[in-house]
Amino acid sequence: MDMTEHIYSVLVVSSAEKFVRPMLEMLPEKMFDPIMTATDAAQARRKLLENDFDIVIVNSPLKDEFGTRLALDICSKSSAGVLLFVKAEHYADITAKVMPYGVLTISKPTSSSMIAQSVQMLCSTRERLRIMEKKNASVEEKIEEIRIVNRAKCLLIEQLKMTESEAHRYIEKQAMDRCVTRRVIAENIILTYK
Repeated sequence: MDMTEHIYSVLVVSSAEKFVRPMLEMLPEKMFDPIMTATDAAQARRKLLENDFDIVIVNSPLKDEFGTRLALDICSKSSAGVLLFVKAEHYADITAKVMPYGVLTISKPTSSSMIAQSVQMLCSTRERLRIMEKKNASVEEKIEEIRIVNRAKCLLIEQLKMTESEAHRYIEKQAMDRCVTRRVIAENIILTYK
């Protein structure tokens, strides 16, 4: 397993400047970079369209919405970890609403150690998601290779009247003889007979 330290990109969304400054001070550049800010949900959505963020911190309420919809939208459209700050009187209701979607909620006011722990938790979760994304990409690549090889086999069966096993052996042998992948051979067959 790769034990290198990762640098996480962060978006801090808050209408209150008094929230932003201390939050930025808590995020050391050696671990968090770039760190961007937005003052409302609309500005945050624009930044989310332009950039991929590992962590999004939302301090509710925002100028143009409470912040819950933004947090849910981020979770549904990206793999970013979302930390939502809500006033204590709203904590139970909001947490019940957003927790099933993967939003981590913190009650305000809170301590800097609680914030640091929550951000670390989001970093850990983001790493698990990275691993899952890599595995998923690998599986998708293998499925795509199988599709291409099967399409090439069908062409060999149609064009050269081979059986399925003969077509399979032909592709395997060509790949070994030429020291290339089965996919490369299959793609060449498709180009030849299409």
